[in-house]
Amino acid sequence: MLKLTPILLALIYGLAMYRFSAWRTARELDQRSTELADPRLKRLTDRMAASLDLPRIRVNIYEIDPVNGLAAPDGRIFITRGFYRKYQQGEVSAEELASVIAHELGHVALGHSKRRMIDFSGQNALRMTLAMVLSRFLPGIGPWVANAVTTLLAARMSRSDEYEADAYAAALLTKAGIGVEPQKSLFRKLEELTQARAGAVPAWLLSHPKTEERIAALDALEARWEPS
Repeated sequence: MLKLTPILLALIYGLAMYRFSAWRTARELDQRSTELADPRLKRLTDRMAASLDLPRIRVNIYEIDPVNGLAAPDGRIFITRGFYRKYQQGEVSAEELASVIAHELGHVALGHSKRRMIDFSGQNALRMTLAMVLSRFLPGIGPWVANAVTTLLAARMSRSDEYEADAYAAALLTKAGIGVEPQKSLFRKLEELTQARAGAVPAWLLSHPKTEERIAALDALEARWEPS
């Protein structure tokens, strides 16, 4: 029983982190967001809602500057103020922003949002357990190895989620008559919009797949959907 104590402590820590993270995320979003009211975007989200047999799709503006979209664990969809500003300035089209909303809907529909919060807590517990175990055999570098292993695992799972959400969005946009092209064109802009320079980082270390790989996956989906 004594040998299991560190593992039990790690599991308890993971559960506590999950509950705290969920509470903190909901509180932050409640305090710093308002419902998006944009007639042009609403026309597009109404088309997507009709395709999903929903009365409407509510989108919220999260008052932070980084360009991003977010699906909260409770199912709410957010676009950051920074992203919406790019749309207002004409750098992003309404259809491209609608593709972000569709992507975040995919995360919700596929259960990614809630699972990511649980995974985050589980990864912390795993990191803690591995660090304790490896420190016995690899003094000094055990915690570093544990951190590297859990980081790689998290990145791989996140990339898988992104591909799945991309596919969901592509299907929804196609059904709604918006099409997949806005998705692709936004991917080509994202690096500049987010001021990311991902090219120097190995793809397997990224939480999101590389742009060309995401576009290629969409091309493959379109080819499968074309009537023979």
